[in-house]
Amino acid sequence: MEPITLTTERLLLRPFTDADTDRIHSACQDPDIRRWTVVPSPYRRADAEFFTQEICPGGWRDDSMYNFAVVLREGEALAGALGLTRRNLPDTFEVGFWTAEEHRGRGYTTEAVLSAARWAFDSLGCDRLEWRAEVGNAASRAVALRAGFRMEGEQRSGLLNKEVRRDAWVGALLPSDLGLPGGRTYLPAADRPTGLPPDRPN
Repeated sequence: MEPITLTTERLLLRPFTDADTDRIHSACQDPDIRRWTVVPSPYRRADAEFFTQEICPGGWRDDSMYNFAVVLREGEALAGALGLTRRNLPDTFEVGFWTAEEHRGRGYTTEAVLSAARWAFDSLGCDRLEWRAEVGNAASRAVALRAGFRMEGEQRSGLLNKEVRRDAWVGALLPSDLGLPGGRTYLPAADRPTGLPPDRPN
């Protein structure tokens, strides 16, 4: 897919370029970003170069991952990063993000997540957008909740971060949560017909 740009009231979600390398490197010196995300630690300039020159264009090229620089429309400061990654289940994607320290607390990341979610539902055929974060990452969970994700529980050993398996919180957003149609029929458990025999044990 050719990279695209999304526009919100305050933000541009645009493809990363080489010109973002220094700003990414600077933002990822923040210990909270290195602690809670899968970026390398320590984070070297070569890691930022690999991200902008290899990972981002490669993901768009093979339709596996769509990374956006979250940039303020006024002043063009880099407020954060957001990525959508295809999951193995058909029509299912996962969203991940980080926010630069100086731009936290202003709702930018929630705004970006909602914009990316609508694009995924409208243009990528996404029927389920998943969010996961290590248990304890309260800031990421707050963003997901504000964006309308429904928390679905915890996964033991659900994340691998820096060669350590960690427990994860999991949530999901469906097209219907944003008033959008889904691409496939969805039958929630609460809507199953009554009178059916119980599932047989294995």
